[in-house]
Amino acid sequence: MKIGICCYPSYGGSGVVATELGIHLAKLGHEVHFISYDKPFRLGGYHNNIYFHDVDVSSYPVFKHPPYIMSLANKIYEVCKYYDIEVLHAHYAVPHSTAVQLASQMLGGKVKTVTTFHGTDVTIMAEDPTLKDITEFSANSCDAITAVSEDLREYANSILNLNKPINRIYNFIDVKEYVRKDDKKLREFFNIKDGEKVIVHTSNFRPVKRIKDIINIFHGISKEIDAKLLLIGDGPDQKMAHKMVTDYGIKDKVIFLGKQNSVIDILSLGDLFLLPSEKESFGLAALEAMACELPVIASRVGGLKELVEDGVTGFLSDLGDVDKMTFDALHLLKCDEKLKTFGKNARERAMKNFNSDVIVRQYEEFYRSLL
Repeated sequence: MKIGICCYPSYGGSGVVATELGIHLAKLGHEVHFISYDKPFRLGGYHNNIYFHDVDVSSYPVFKHPPYIMSLANKIYEVCKYYDIEVLHAHYAVPHSTAVQLASQMLGGKVKTVTTFHGTDVTIMAEDPTLKDITEFSANSCDAITAVSEDLREYANSILNLNKPINRIYNFIDVKEYVRKDDKKLREFFNIKDGEKVIVHTSNFRPVKRIKDIINIFHGISKEIDAKLLLIGDGPDQKMAHKMVTDYGIKDKVIFLGKQNSVIDILSLGDLFLLPSEKESFGLAALEAMACELPVIASRVGGLKELVEDGVTGFLSDLGDVDKMTFDALHLLKCDEKLKTFGKNARERAMKNFNSDVIVRQYEEFYRSLL
């Protein structure tokens, strides 16, 4: 098949999943065309069967803001016309789904179109009165819709008036790539002592990730055991996190690592992963941690309820219940045997339920059913 993928090229989960999907489809022999304003950061070097098409946005002075949707739609049209694209897949509803539908109309409906809801395109943007109608129209205009979790599917159906069913296809990772490593030099670099436990969190440090809860949980952990906290990512709440760490007197125990292209080596240092988010439509960061044998302490929200098996691969708590999350974390960290068992369970669940070999085949069959 010849497949066009329209996505964000940045660090967000939708762009990561879209890029990985394209890479794996190309390995299966399909021709994949990425269309975006920049090359997806996960795309890296050369890949057989993969092409990237850059969107040039007009800077004509009459436009107060660059007309990205029109430029994107025009580029999609060109790619489809010159490369005979059969399926167009829009990841993240607006603007990608909207642009895909414009291009499809220009092509006379000759290409099949798919929209995937990833999370905030529904939970935040579709709740905005200025965007809800266009989100609904764009989704209804496509040939099929998917969502990355059952929770997101139910939420989208509750807030949008859709004329077709939403197919749930989970997010995924390559479990052959996400494998725990033993990097003694990296442990030495971070000055991780023998017996010291390592807690990890990765996100974009937005309020929805509840960074304050993470610092409070770790503060409670550090009062009882020797531990370090590795924070991966950057964002508006990082300044607050630095202040809290300083006020608690735990600067020597918390390491801010900023954005990282690859997190496998860092996750492999960890014993436990924290994700006390307010909303998570799936929780890709938690899945990456699970594949690297880290149990997950998380909020009982969104797709995390489907990803983390409470009492088996980690523990779930009510939103904001810092005391219980701290208790659950210490319960595992104080018992090496149980910590190891939960880590193995997490890895097995990632391999069985969210393996790229399984999920990508689901997308492949889904495309074929449309054609």
